[in-house]
Amino acid sequence: MQSEILFRDFPRSIALRPIQFESDGNPYEKSNPLLLLFDQVEQGYNDSPLQCNVRLLRESVADIMDYRSLGSKAVYGCLGLLQVERAVVTECLPIGEIRPNESVFRIIDVEFYSLANSTRYSVSTYPGNRTSYYDDNLLNDQLPQQSYEHPCTQLRKLLSNGHFYFSSDFDLTKALNVRSTISSTDKYTYDDHFLWNKFMINELLNFRSKLNKLEQLEMDICGFLVLVIQGYVGMQDTLIGSSRASLSLISKLSYKRAGTRFNMRGIDDDGNVANFVETETILQHPETCFSYIQIRGSIPVFWEQQGLQVMSHKIQISRGPAATQPAVERHFNELQSRYGNVHIVNLLGVKEGEFVLGKEYKDRIIDLNGNGLENRVLFTDFDLNSICKNGNYENMAQLFSVIGERIEDFAFFALDMESNRPIFYQKVQTALSKEALNTYVKLMGNISQSDIESLHSRHSILWAENGDSLSKIYTGTGALRSEYTRSGKVTWAGVLTDATKTVNRFYINNFQDKSKQETIDLLLGKLLNSKAIEIHDPVNELIREDMLNRLNDYSSKSTINVYIGSYNLNGHLPSGESLSSWLFAFNDHEREPHLFVIGFQEIVELKAQQIVSVDPEKLRIWEKEISKALNSRPGQRSNYVILRSGQLVGTALVIYARSDIVSNIRNVEYVMKKTGLGGMAGNKGGVAIRLDYHDTSICFVTAHLASGQSNLEDRNKDYHTINDGLIFRNGRRLLHH
Repeated sequence: MQSEILFRDFPRSIALRPIQFESDGNPYEKSNPLLLLFDQVEQGYNDSPLQCNVRLLRESVADIMDYRSLGSKAVYGCLGLLQVERAVVTECLPIGEIRPNESVFRIIDVEFYSLANSTRYSVSTYPGNRTSYYDDNLLNDQLPQQSYEHPCTQLRKLLSNGHFYFSSDFDLTKALNVRSTISSTDKYTYDDHFLWNKFMINELLNFRSKLNKLEQLEMDICGFLVLVIQGYVGMQDTLIGSSRASLSLISKLSYKRAGTRFNMRGIDDDGNVANFVETETILQHPETCFSYIQIRGSIPVFWEQQGLQVMSHKIQISRGPAATQPAVERHFNELQSRYGNVHIVNLLGVKEGEFVLGKEYKDRIIDLNGNGLENRVLFTDFDLNSICKNGNYENMAQLFSVIGERIEDFAFFALDMESNRPIFYQKVQTALSKEALNTYVKLMGNISQSDIESLHSRHSILWAENGDSLSKIYTGTGALRSEYTRSGKVTWAGVLTDATKTVNRFYINNFQDKSKQETIDLLLGKLLNSKAIEIHDPVNELIREDMLNRLNDYSSKSTINVYIGSYNLNGHLPSGESLSSWLFAFNDHEREPHLFVIGFQEIVELKAQQIVSVDPEKLRIWEKEISKALNSRPGQRSNYVILRSGQLVGTALVIYARSDIVSNIRNVEYVMKKTGLGGMAGNKGGVAIRLDYHDTSICFVTAHLASGQSNLEDRNKDYHTINDGLIFRNGRRLLHH
């Protein structure tokens, strides 16, 4: 249902009033509709939560005599609250019905309305695409009063990019097999992995949950709240025999580790991986409904690609095996709880960093299966680039021959449309949607070859569009090899198109993605100073105050011991002399350090050719030497694993953690800052590694400053440059630890 926007100037208030009303059976009056009102609240002290009032009232009770209509187009619901702005969907495109009464819409446009003053913000069509400032008090607001770059501009562009979807009929964040259960009939009991506007709308959902059942139902019918996914939704109609059927594809990108290609790779400490997508193929038939799910994501180890990526893939494994394993276990425990048994199809090849990454991945799965999971995580290597090189994608049949038996074991999910009861359950997800669809079609019986070919053709179109959409979200361009996905053929036009996409990716990923990442983090509430808007509730404020006063009743503190050492190596390798006398200088078995933090300077000779490139081999040698010393001390009770290391030419930082505390460490990040030759060379500079140990944030820095007794001013300048220039994700600096 659509709504119109009403506003009041003093005190500032914005209201949503439904435009269309369903007759027959709706539990509210057409002449006295419900309104959802947002009121400005005077803010308290600086650190107090940002607040607003939200009310759900009948029009007769709301007293809207002082409210006026904006006179703008209707809106399709509220996306949520952000800082002092409220976002609404103003334009959308219907995709179709996945099943009867399950419509899906693609968001085309959104607008932000201020609760602080009488302004709203919209990207204009004037040259430069600047944000237009509109005063709601003007009788004619069609022309911008003034034009400037408002903070919501990039966020509005992101939400209007054509990759966000919603439904007013059902919970689009959940797959069919979950929606079919009685416990999931409430469309607002969302899947936490895929709700992209959770940060903005969570307080409004809490507000809804406190209403009685009748008020919840009325509010839902009005369609005031919008739950949004990002990804792809497509539909194709077809015929199976004489019956009409629809083939749909729904891909949902997880927001848990969201970001652009080079800014977000691998896994985090909670087991979330970058570019994680759940894709569901649905075939809706009058008698039954078929569903098949597959998942994909970034390789679940700690890895990254730093620096300018020029036609190469400089991959760095950023955390040691033992320190990686807890996150890998969390990842696969989560997958198994959601999807059951898992079979991995690894498409990495043997070139450049792919081999290193693939080996690390396989090693982690071997350790995983040896840690109580009873080989439930199966692993199949399939070097796609080598096996299908030169466009020989018919060689994909080799994959089916390897895991063909498993395809039948995995099955699919099927629902009886009349009884709404499951017929089959899918046991695991793979990248074999077409084969699963074939299996289902065969079970239906008496399907003509022409119907099967038509189904395959539509399936290919949907998957090509899906690939392009997901690729644009993550890399900025459409998918490579999409021509083959659509037509089953490799053409010169397709090859040239892929080459163009590759060049565009290089530019976008290296020069534009940083600002896009900041916009994504703003939407998700992950920026350093992001604060969620709270709905004013005096009772909650009293509870919060009481909890702060009783903080010591439900929290505890502990002390950790940290050994910090610094060593200028002058370019030398280990001589064979034991490092124990240095590393264990305190010789206290009762207080063995939880962390060893080692800073190196001049780990390589600072020659001209070394200044512009990093030689990691000497650092690897020193890491092994330190590990050997830490874990070979007679009588020691603890084992130490390498947590993270980072290197800037000759400056390096290595952190080792006791193996029994690794699971308590989160959010390990590394950054560096050059100061040599005016910031262009890495012969001087600093390296920093930050981490969270339980609820405490810690940052370590090692630096190599300008040398010489006469260079006091240069050293101080280096210090300030490093101190100001070491910036972690989300804008976190040294002083924030």
